[in-house]
Amino acid sequence: MTLDKSLKVRAGGIKSRNVMTRAERVKRLQDLDKWTESSVVMGMAKVRVPKVSLKKKKKVKKEDEADDKKKKKK
Repeated sequence: MTLDKSLKVRAGGIKSRNVMTRAERVKRLQDLDKWTESSVVMGMAKVRVPKVSLKKKKKVKKEDEADDKKKKKK
């Protein structure tokens, strides 16, 4: 049986997770100095998930085209 095109996962469709694993939470708490080796796993402090925002690329076609035209004239 084949998989429909609309159901396939694309690289752009991958979203960031909003839940961390226990190991990730412990590592993050250690970085924030809120976790020690004697700390208990039950009742662990909440940890915010860092959100990654991608910046949009600026269009630089006009500048590139102007440079190309100058080179061609020479």
